[in-house]
Amino acid sequence: MNTDPDVFFVIGVVIGLLAFPALLNSFTHGRAPLKTMLLAVMAAGMLTFAVSQKPVGTYTASSMPSVFAKVFAGS
Repeated sequence: MNTDPDVFFVIGVVIGLLAFPALLNSFTHGRAPLKTMLLAVMAAGMLTFAVSQKPVGTYTASSMPSVFAKVFAGS
């Protein structure tokens, strides 16, 4: 199975962005953030996999829009 690291990068970023407000909500209301931590760990794992599969410096802040566009365009 050939996986594209860019797809894992984009999914990891999106899951991480969605998990962050839920994590803050759990902490402010004094609840255990079990499900939210699972999302955060999944996001970290996907980002780690994507970064480890590409050369150093591939994923920078300036290259993120082009990575997202490439993934969403399907190429």
